[in-house]
Amino acid sequence: MRKAKPKKRVLLPDPKFNDTMVTRFVNDLMQDGKKSVAFRIFYDALDIVDGRMKTEELSALDIWKKAIQNITPGVEVKSRRVGGSTFQVPMEIRPERKLAIGVKNLIMYARKRSGKTMADKLAAEIMAAFNEEGGAYKKREDTHRMAEANRAFAHFRF
Repeated sequence: MRKAKPKKRVLLPDPKFNDTMVTRFVNDLMQDGKKSVAFRIFYDALDIVDGRMKTEELSALDIWKKAIQNITPGVEVKSRRVGGSTFQVPMEIRPERKLAIGVKNLIMYARKRSGKTMADKLAAEIMAAFNEEGGAYKKREDTHRMAEANRAFAHFRF
């Protein structure tokens, strides 16, 4: 689109927690348009988290939100060509993209985990992210490390 910006679609809050962030997560988790299956996986994963992390005074939803917060990157590197050579330029990420990257990383590394069901894998990845470990957290750390290493090229920002 050249002139007009596309309208943001309004997401309806999920039925159990009445939270739009949950709906956004479930939309990314969903495969082949099977939203009810995705909701079942998410709710089962939160039940598993609730069962395994009784020592925490937080609810399962709060644990999930903290896990998402722990794995959302603040900066990323983008390739920029200057005078025939390509530089990795560190850039700030806008808030919507931060959340999208964090959610996608959590789901991707949960799918890669070994476990019986997707709910088990997702619960394990949520707990790992909450404790600042696991694949998604490592990915965030690598992104930040890469941006820090290329900080000298920050003046090439566009």
